[in-house]
Amino acid sequence: MRFAVCNEMFKDWAQTGIAARAKALGYDGVELAPFTLSPDPTRMKPSEVREVREAYENAGLDIVGLHWLLARTQGLSITSPDDTVLDRTAGYLRILVSLCSDLGGQLMVFGSPAQRDLASGQSFDDGFARATRVFREVSVAAGAAGISVLIEPLTKVETNFINTMEEGVRLVEAVGHANFRLHLDIKAMRGAEPKSPAETILAEGGRYLHHFHANDPNLLGPGMGDEDIAPIAAALKAVGYDRWISVETFAPGPGPEEIARLSLETLNRHFGGAHAH
Repeated sequence: MRFAVCNEMFKDWAQTGIAARAKALGYDGVELAPFTLSPDPTRMKPSEVREVREAYENAGLDIVGLHWLLARTQGLSITSPDDTVLDRTAGYLRILVSLCSDLGGQLMVFGSPAQRDLASGQSFDDGFARATRVFREVSVAAGAAGISVLIEPLTKVETNFINTMEEGVRLVEAVGHANFRLHLDIKAMRGAEPKSPAETILAEGGRYLHHFHANDPNLLGPGMGDEDIAPIAAALKAVGYDRWISVETFAPGPGPEEIARLSLETLNRHFGGAHAH
């Protein structure tokens, strides 16, 4: 198991500063939100992309991939009844596939609740068919680049489309591409699933699970709230999950450095292995 930290929690830090701190704390990698790299990440110059990549490579960290893919965008949606919007969204995501590849990343987590909401009066089945169409197209580009695109179930507070692991699996199977897989997040599972996070992981059985975000329902890092990480770690081990775990948080708490430190201590304690202290 390898551990990464999501860069947006460091707010206005330079990428070199994030890289140095993450490495000093003991992380193996970083997961990037495109909006932190550029106001329009699809228009980054090759020199700008290279600068970001080298900031982390020079620190000895891997760039795991991208998440918050459509944050701070306008006029994009994977479920829109407007075919023009669907095509524009697929095109935008294809450019992010290229960006992810140029950064040396391996995956792209699709959360983006506002850009997947069903329109007023739109049926789930219609939105599902449209999302399937978008992700089939994007997955072809992702496959060619060696990138995996992952759907993240989110709570009904955040979106009205793909709220549970079962719905996420259904979408994965409908898209039917080896490079379109499932992502799970502790906070989202606790807020949306009928079962506990550990039971949800065991029910999925590791069939499609390709990436994992560790956090707490209180919006801070793993081990910083009431959620017991021990059964979650046991469930991931039981289904044979051996990929990245990224720390993703949403509240300022004691600050990014302390959150990152405490989170990694929790992950080391529960997952052991090469990271055990």
